[in-house]
Amino acid sequence: MQYHSLRLVAALASVTLAVPAMAQDTSSEDDEVNVSQGPVDMSETVYDGDYLSVGVGAAVSSSYTGSDDYVVSVLPFAQGSLGGIGISPRAGGLKLDFIPDGEGKVDLSLGVAGRLRNNRTGQIEDEIVKQYGELDGAIEVGPSVGVSINQVLNPYDSLSFSTDIMLDAAGAHEGLVVSPGISYFTPLSRGMAGALSIGAEWADEDFHDYNFGVDPSAYIGPGVSPLAPFDPDGGGFTNVGANLFLGIDLDGDLANGGLALVLLGGYSRLLGDAADTPFTTERGSKDQFTGAVGLAYTF
Repeated sequence: MQYHSLRLVAALASVTLAVPAMAQDTSSEDDEVNVSQGPVDMSETVYDGDYLSVGVGAAVSSSYTGSDDYVVSVLPFAQGSLGGIGISPRAGGLKLDFIPDGEGKVDLSLGVAGRLRNNRTGQIEDEIVKQYGELDGAIEVGPSVGVSINQVLNPYDSLSFSTDIMLDAAGAHEGLVVSPGISYFTPLSRGMAGALSIGAEWADEDFHDYNFGVDPSAYIGPGVSPLAPFDPDGGGFTNVGANLFLGIDLDGDLANGGLALVLLGGYSRLLGDAADTPFTTERGSKDQFTGAVGLAYTF
């Protein structure tokens, strides 16, 4: 017996943050299990076999990495399983998992992830930072690996570890980005589930130079450059953060698909060059916040 009925509520959370969607696939001798509030009958769900979730979310996030101004973005997404290939959303992209989930305690994932990075490509609210010009969008693509441990504290929860390793294929920053993460997901009732995710990002020297360097000659505003020159000190971690979300099925039953609502809040702390660049120290903040709300339909 496969138990996929709680995957959807994890999907929208990963749209706004660079952490993996949490999937689970567990089995039990009983068809009914008490989880927080009442029995959850998992014998038949819309998630057995092929399924697809499509939706849209509105996210509030900083206007660029290190900004203390916030903007609203509209983000479409898709998540599901087709022909044994898992589809999971990423921040600005998707992950494909080529290893079908099994029936056991541990599930492995191996696939490819891709995302569009739009740091300082638009919506720059700070008038000084805007005078240093916009960056080109990066298309980051690479392998994604992970492992999930099912039935950690109850028959339907999971603890997941994953890492995305991506290179810029568009010739923008031309660098390497590694995003490790750990997530715990659990149902709270038949119609509600929650998750806590902790993640970080490491990037190489090319990425840091492109995103965090300050070149006074690039300043196009009046007078001299108001920001001091900044030459990043090689590669390293750019941030570490945590994300908390709640998924609510609108008819009270996660197992039958239909419409679901997701609420998300996240915090990250910039590190290294991302924290030390004048774009952050003089014009922004090391503390970065994210909030999101979304609707999705599963069939």
